[in-house]
Amino acid sequence: MLETSSVRSSVESQMPATWELLRQMVGINSWTLNPAGVNRLAQFTAEAFAPLGFTAEFVPSVNASFGNHLVLTRRGRSPRSLAMISHLDTVFPPEEEERNNFRWSVEGDRIYGPGTQDIKGGTAMMWLILKTIQAHAPAVFEDVTWKLFLNSSEEMFSPDFGKLCRTHFGAHTLAALVFETEGRLGEEHLMVVARKGRASWRVTVNGRGAHAGGKHPHGANAVVQLGHLLPRIAALTDYRRDLTFNVGTVTGGTVLNRVPHEAVAEGEFRAFTTEAYLQGKAALLALAGPGEVKSLVDGFRCQIKVEILSESPPWPRNAGTDRLYQVFEAAGKEVNYPVNLQERGGLSDGNLIWDAVPTLDGLGAWGDNDHCSERSADGSKVPEYIEASGFAPKAVKNVVAILKLLDA
Repeated sequence: MLETSSVRSSVESQMPATWELLRQMVGINSWTLNPAGVNRLAQFTAEAFAPLGFTAEFVPSVNASFGNHLVLTRRGRSPRSLAMISHLDTVFPPEEEERNNFRWSVEGDRIYGPGTQDIKGGTAMMWLILKTIQAHAPAVFEDVTWKLFLNSSEEMFSPDFGKLCRTHFGAHTLAALVFETEGRLGEEHLMVVARKGRASWRVTVNGRGAHAGGKHPHGANAVVQLGHLLPRIAALTDYRRDLTFNVGTVTGGTVLNRVPHEAVAEGEFRAFTTEAYLQGKAALLALAGPGEVKSLVDGFRCQIKVEILSESPPWPRNAGTDRLYQVFEAAGKEVNYPVNLQERGGLSDGNLIWDAVPTLDGLGAWGDNDHCSERSADGSKVPEYIEASGFAPKAVKNVVAILKLLDA
């Protein structure tokens, strides 16, 4: 059994430096569409990990609107490799941070600020873990090849990041550990073992315009046709199979005295299993074709077009992830940090890589209200924060689990 008291001592000794690292990261605006800020954070992160022996590779995103992905590598004596995954970007434009006075703020056991939870806190956790392993188990630290991957655009669609990771994974990569925040259920800390897949879609209805007064029966109203269609899309939701469809935006028409010639809806659907995902996709695509709304003069029908705009495949429960979870579960029992598993509806970079190497998510510390920046006097609006007291205990559990994994 590992000497966990010395692990705790190592973690606690590094906490002041960890908080300072996180404070400086939070102070850099890295909204996805602020590539200069994302690149600044990437450079700062590379410099923070350099004393640990990591070299940096800055990889341009395929989308010119995004900043650079960051790959940090520390070569070990053996080919055995462990991957750690985080991301650089947040969802907060600088104007929003300024408007809501949303910045690093310590209040009791909560540390507020953009990215404290999602996911700069996860990157700080990675640094703390590696510092602790270097101090507590230097032979292991020197033996393993450590590879850190930080996505520049996780909050938006970035499938190229998954390809980047796959090209750097080697045959001896034992696991990929994703440092998104943990979940909570009572006193249990939840590790993520599966995530829903997601597809965004667009439905376009092309009708026929006509003067709303003089030639109304000549028109084929695209807005009315879309109105018939939306309940059918929503009805594709099947909670028994964890398949959900969401209609997100609806637009149509131009002026009030014209029968609308076009209407557009966009949304998404999600599912945990590949089977449910593919069946949902097929059902949505089957709605394409002629509609029921038509001109009373010559029978001209509205036409329905269905497009899939982007896809992130499901990360289903699988044997590789379950084996990893068992290691972390055992470590949690050993250090009195009870863990349980969770299948989470939101996406992460784990969706892009789980079938390349065994992947486990939720290694970050717990916080809440990610993607929120507003605060109200009555407490009904609370911005993103991380729980300070839970950070070190989570790091201890992670260190013990990783050492168990490497020992096995």
